[in-house]
Amino acid sequence: MTAHVERFAAGFGVPMRVPARSPNTRAALAVAELARDRGKLHPFRAAAMAAHWRDGKDLEDPAVLAACAAEAGLDPAEAVAAVSAPAYQARVDAMGREAARAGVTGIPTFLVGRRRIVGCQPYQVIAAAAEAEGALKRAR
Repeated sequence: MTAHVERFAAGFGVPMRVPARSPNTRAALAVAELARDRGKLHPFRAAAMAAHWRDGKDLEDPAVLAACAAEAGLDPAEAVAAVSAPAYQARVDAMGREAARAGVTGIPTFLVGRRRIVGCQPYQVIAAAAEAEGALKRAR
């Protein structure tokens, strides 16, 4: 998988460092929910993705999450506290249940109409699924 992901990213000119192991992202998801509440979800997501995929940092490390939060304009201490906050943990649990109900078995998963596309796929695969579900090609 590592070689596939690195080749796929290189095809877009994106340097990636695939970590040796996949982290448990539960803590990062809790901080993301705090970021959502503060209107900073997209900046936090960008910081966390860069930390993990570009810099090879561990998203289970509270210091890494605090740095990502600060980069996104969040209070780092509040972000670290969000990791164990019951309200954010409940939201993460609810998202997991919703994903399971939708049949999500891997990340990323694209739900295109009745079709499910799992994993890192070329644009053409997703476009073909959208067209098969009735989407019209955009005029160039």
